[in-house]
Amino acid sequence: MTSEKTDFRTTIRQSLTATQNGTVTILSSLLAVEDLLGYIPLEAIEEVASLTNSTTNEVWGVASFYTNFRFTPPGDHVLEVCWGPSCHILGAQNIVKEVLGTLNLQGEGDTEDHTFTFKYNTCLAACGQAPVISIDHQLMGRMTPEKTKERILSVKATGEKGKRQNG
Repeated sequence: MTSEKTDFRTTIRQSLTATQNGTVTILSSLLAVEDLLGYIPLEAIEEVASLTNSTTNEVWGVASFYTNFRFTPPGDHVLEVCWGPSCHILGAQNIVKEVLGTLNLQGEGDTEDHTFTFKYNTCLAACGQAPVISIDHQLMGRMTPEKTKERILSVKATGEKGKRQNG
């Protein structure tokens, strides 16, 4: 095993042991890894299996059951558009159209250059600020398609990577 892979597994193990409050389950362990890395790598499946005295098949069964888990690294920036009732009524559909056009996407997913991952969010819990988007967990309210495009282009122009840059 290379040093980089060893360091990656060490990071995963530290994440798993740091979150042990009460009952440790496969699901709680997978959530801890996804929170840290933004996805569930194969190494995490193996580490979770070891930690929970489970088989990798059992862990994979839980991980693959939940559609919100991803198994590849997200883009440098994660952009979410709230699709809750308030946001939907106040224009989220137009924001989605702008996001898809600006990022050259057909739907949820990663841009070709892996700069952005776009996904819908059922509720960003900021209904009073609807419509709302989030970029790298930073909420922005009362958005318009134009303001959304400006924000995307601004993030692209900085060239900075998002907060999750592990692995």
